[in-house]
Amino acid sequence: MTNLDHGKFTRMTTIFHSLLALDVFALFFTGYAIMFNDELWWLLVLMGGNVGVVSLHRLAGLGLIALITFWLFVTVLTDTGRSNVSEAIPGPDDVAAFVQDVQFMLGRADERHPNARQFAGYEADEVPLLSYVGKGVVFIFAIELTLLIASGLLIWSKTGLMELFATKSAAMAFVVFHGLLGVIMLMGVMFHIFEHGFHPAFYPLETKAFIPRRLIPEHHDDDTDEDDEAEGTGIEKLTLSPSWNWVANLMGVLTVVGIVSVLVGSIFDEGYPVPRELALGGGPTNLLLTIGINVGILVLFVGLVLSLYGNVLRRRWQRQLETEREPATATDGGQLGPGED
Repeated sequence: MTNLDHGKFTRMTTIFHSLLALDVFALFFTGYAIMFNDELWWLLVLMGGNVGVVSLHRLAGLGLIALITFWLFVTVLTDTGRSNVSEAIPGPDDVAAFVQDVQFMLGRADERHPNARQFAGYEADEVPLLSYVGKGVVFIFAIELTLLIASGLLIWSKTGLMELFATKSAAMAFVVFHGLLGVIMLMGVMFHIFEHGFHPAFYPLETKAFIPRRLIPEHHDDDTDEDDEAEGTGIEKLTLSPSWNWVANLMGVLTVVGIVSVLVGSIFDEGYPVPRELALGGGPTNLLLTIGINVGILVLFVGLVLSLYGNVLRRRWQRQLETEREPATATDGGQLGPGED
């Protein structure tokens, strides 16, 4: 255990994060099966064909609305929720952190600003709940989800949408927007998976989004001796996993290939999300593009596995804490034996 392991979030936040991740992955798998039905024909068949995948996509959409509504109530009605919102609002220190980060990369600053520290072995009270990068991710993702829900509800019934706007072109504009927004979100989620799954200090998974802070001690002085203190108890005690180098390089390549392929496919594939009349046509619809789009789905599947693995780690951590506390409880609450009085 090092001070890199400090928990960041409450139990409710970690549970919400896991449920939101599962729902978003469901939206991605079903949505891209619809969008790239030629390249992902196997995924379409796996989820019950056109009717089945559309039904699952709408069900996941309703789940997203329910989760967001619940989180809004929690945010407004609880002190913790309101404090988390205030922690996530960018301030002058975040602007200073960005400027200092640029200076740091140019060699004109000796260290990163405190508001840019998200790991790097600092003490828990030295690291903000979210770095300025983390705050940016939260706001971008919140805006994208809001727009995704609004456009998804509008295109729920395409015939009703066409009647509402009187023209097919205006109605199709919302379909295009919804589909392309999904592509943009895909790129962000892929980078998110790579960043939090394959950072050398946390590989194979950064656990702070899964293990609540109440389960993680803020200080580790109890199990350290003078020799440990002399050697250090932070990032310098970590060892790099032997498999990290090749796994990180492989996932980096797959992430880039997946993003480029999905972006190219969304431009050239005619029908959805770009209507046939607006598609460029003549694009790379060969085997390489099919492989690339399937690589993107593979990266999403890795993200889904890591999300599930994070919850497995949380359960293992809880059981380990319970096991460690049992002897102490038995000692404190047990009866005195002969000669102990």
